[in-house]
Amino acid sequence: MFVGHFAVGLAAKKAAPKTSLGTLILSVQLVDLLWPLFLILGLEHVRIHPGDTAFTPLEFYDYPISHSLLMVAVWGVVSGVVYFMIRHYARGAWIVGAGVISHWLLDYVTHRPDLPLMPGQTATVGLGLWNSVPATVLVEGLLFILAVVVYLRSTEATDRTGRIAFWAFVGLLVLLSVGNVIGAAPPNEGVIGWVGLATWLFVPWGYWIDRHRKMRAVP
Repeated sequence: MFVGHFAVGLAAKKAAPKTSLGTLILSVQLVDLLWPLFLILGLEHVRIHPGDTAFTPLEFYDYPISHSLLMVAVWGVVSGVVYFMIRHYARGAWIVGAGVISHWLLDYVTHRPDLPLMPGQTATVGLGLWNSVPATVLVEGLLFILAVVVYLRSTEATDRTGRIAFWAFVGLLVLLSVGNVIGAAPPNEGVIGWVGLATWLFVPWGYWIDRHRKMRAVP
């Protein structure tokens, strides 16, 4: 998934109002933020294999550190603990940890059986939503729309920047999602990690949005 992960981060703001949207985005995307770093370092690997699934030309055959169930759980626990140590906000810590783990659960729905359960084990799982482009677009699109509605009902802009920054964020995610559907395969495996690092930009963007929005008063 792509926007589906961001959807969880947006909706989580309602559950943890004192946690910045930037932190929530970091949590739900942590797995995919680490993955390009591990690719560049040669710790994990991916192949360009058009037809591996209908939705993506990438074959994810070696990513146990970032994407195995065991390691995602570890990343989630560590993230929640670190957040609590810094912010002393228990609800936020639980939501941050759960946000990290939610990434694996959504990937389990979308990926073909290529998600490892733990490093060093050959067993892999996945329900294969990516085998259907229309179904993938429908599921992710509905999740994202619902999350945007939840976020807008939970927060309000404090100034013009709060409106523009948020809708620009949403618009770029939609454009990137369309590009994922109709775009060409990467020219080679080497560029995937470097291009993937651009996803980190959404984290400070989330903090920027959060500084210009506030939670709506409960009637």
